[in-house]
Amino acid sequence: MQLYPASSNAPEKPDLWSIRGKSYDLSKRGMIMGIINTTPDSFSDGGLFESTEAAIEQAIRLENEGANIIDFGGESTRPGAEKVSVKEEINRILPALKKFVALRSSKTLISIDTSKSEVAEAGLEAGADIINDVTGFSDPSMRKVAAKSECGIIIMHMAGNPRTMQTSPNYINVTAEVITFLNDQIALCESEGISQKRIIIDPGIGFGKNLEHNLDLIRSIPQITKMKRPILIGASRKTFIGKILENDDINEREWSTVALTSYCREQGATLFRVHSVKQNLDAMLMTEAIIN
Repeated sequence: MQLYPASSNAPEKPDLWSIRGKSYDLSKRGMIMGIINTTPDSFSDGGLFESTEAAIEQAIRLENEGANIIDFGGESTRPGAEKVSVKEEINRILPALKKFVALRSSKTLISIDTSKSEVAEAGLEAGADIINDVTGFSDPSMRKVAAKSECGIIIMHMAGNPRTMQTSPNYINVTAEVITFLNDQIALCESEGISQKRIIIDPGIGFGKNLEHNLDLIRSIPQITKMKRPILIGASRKTFIGKILENDDINEREWSTVALTSYCREQGATLFRVHSVKQNLDAMLMTEAIIN
């Protein structure tokens, strides 16, 4: 399968990410995104931050540890997870998000992790800065919501959906197919008025990929950087780590996550979505001190 070249419309400085009219330079200093799952069934922290109070306390904790972005999600995307309604997802996310908007530092960004355009729109109206869509903006209505704002957007690759994605995932060339999808989605977004400089790409580690697919994508980060957009890696505590360690205890996957943050930063990734901020931030900063 032939890989798409970077778009001729790619920004001259591919490490710049535009969010609400402000440019963030990721060339020397990457970003850490801290995860807040306001769900009862997320694979790692389901049920821990369902209440508004617990979610806000965790958001403040992650911000104090150095998170640049706090990512609020109200629907689990773990393998086999069931869908929730728009109303339920909004009810899970918005109370904490709205309160955190008033409490956050002026330097802290907020992303909303959703595949529903109605939820994304409500989150942006409440003060979120970024849409993080695991379906890669495949829904035209999601692209329309993004086009109406100047928010940052994260386009992720996922094969299938959370209910089916881990049922015998199959690729001829996983890296080529992921790059093709991401390029296609960037082109769609551009055609609807969304500038490339607002876009970050995510190869979707663990989303419709087996162990070897995940490792292939991580090895291929230098190839993915040729797309000329910043790369997000979301590998925190995921199942493939447990398979490598031969250990099902999710709490035993933290230092392996830190190792991945360091390795992927060295290879060219610049944004890391993690559950534990301080350890991953320290690893990223140390790696940047060496490579820069």
